[in-house]
Amino acid sequence: MSRCDCEIEIRDREQRRVLWLLLAINGLMFLLELTVGWYAQSTGLIADSLDMLADATVYGIGLYAVGGSLRHKARAALASGYAQGALGLLILADIGRRAIFGSEPVSGLMMGMGVLALAANVWCLALIQKHREGGVHMRASWVFSKNDVIANLGVILGGGLVWLTGSRWPDLIIGTLIALVILRGARHIITDARQELAGDERRTTCCESGDGCH
Repeated sequence: MSRCDCEIEIRDREQRRVLWLLLAINGLMFLLELTVGWYAQSTGLIADSLDMLADATVYGIGLYAVGGSLRHKARAALASGYAQGALGLLILADIGRRAIFGSEPVSGLMMGMGVLALAANVWCLALIQKHREGGVHMRASWVFSKNDVIANLGVILGGGLVWLTGSRWPDLIIGTLIALVILRGARHIITDARQELAGDERRTTCCESGDGCH
């Protein structure tokens, strides 16, 4: 095995280890945050838990892509972007339901769970930081982890505003903002993946035409 092949194998092994850790952290936090969010009647927490689920999906797809071709990785990132977008729309639908039928969010649970989720996502950012300039599937993981930290801070702020005002609207507003952050991240990854696929297709066409591969 050449030195180059060894480096690729080591990099792929490191990426798998990181993605497995990220998948475990986000899967656990999704279950915990969804349970607490449902009990606390918090749109922000439920939105954040679904964001965790979306991220777990991204990391699972990323694991599938590690070691694959550029096209394989780009298609995996594209699928994760669409999954993230679908969950963002689902969150907006739940927010609309709660806005119509009402809710009574528990501010203390919102802030406490928000701090715990923030700690988990800061850990995720530290894990993925080394690989954030890697393939499109790893760049997707970095974008989603960074968005999670923003969402967690929003949940904590929303809990504080619910406590100060006694109103449910800060929770609904924060939930909406989290959904928009998720949709923005999904659009970014979908655009990035499509550009990778287009570039790969151009290189393939160039090679087949005999003009050289660059």
